[in-house]
Amino acid sequence: MNIYVILKRTFDTEEKIQIENGEIVEDGAEFIINPYDEYAIEEAIQIRDEHGGEVTLVTVGDEEAEKQLRTGLAMGADKAVLIEDEDVEDGDQFSTQAILAAYLQDKDADIILGGNVAVDGGSGQVGPRLAEQLGFNHVTSIVKIDIADGKATIEKDVEGDQQIVEVSLPVVVTAQQGLNEPRYPSLPGIMKAKKKPLETLDLDDLDLDEDDVEGKTKTVDRYLPPEKEAGKILEGELDDQVKELVSLLKNEAKVI
Repeated sequence: MNIYVILKRTFDTEEKIQIENGEIVEDGAEFIINPYDEYAIEEAIQIRDEHGGEVTLVTVGDEEAEKQLRTGLAMGADKAVLIEDEDVEDGDQFSTQAILAAYLQDKDADIILGGNVAVDGGSGQVGPRLAEQLGFNHVTSIVKIDIADGKATIEKDVEGDQQIVEVSLPVVVTAQQGLNEPRYPSLPGIMKAKKKPLETLDLDDLDLDEDDVEGKTKTVDRYLPPEKEAGKILEGELDDQVKELVSLLKNEAKVI
């Protein structure tokens, strides 16, 4: 099978976000593979091991993303592609899917996997947008997938419930927590990853101009959430506590 995984380099989920002059400070921050994308990599490896074929990782970003691609190769993927986008002004989800679609349009992919959302942007748009651009079926938030006879039988998370969907290949799917347990790169895997092919492309290689993939969204402001305040403990008779709680929700929190 010809299997592709689209992944994103994101802030470590333990990293403290800082904003200066309206921009997120990246200096000194730790970056990781988007955690939902790790489920996609693990599932791609399992599908390849069961059905044969090859797993290719693809990401759009700067040269620093090579570290996350090498980590994915150490998990067991076969090769990787880094598409550099430093020249793209105000890149957004549209930019990423347009670049990925230009790369994947002639690759005869059987299945493309990605994370359900990125933990930084949280839009969940790239996978469905890419499927639409390529003319592929797509299913989001999957927690199980079985492939046979050119079809995928998929269990999809529906806000805590499950829905079973059967679609023909090729298909784009996005991974939800619970799909699998991603493996850690082993020492032999890390050593092998250094020798696995990692191709670097830019927009010229895909016959794209910067204007073709310029972002479509405009950021008006960036700000951090307010500091958490200490909670309140209500005391006294139960009826009095309920009255005070309602008063606080109405007059202080203004949520009712």
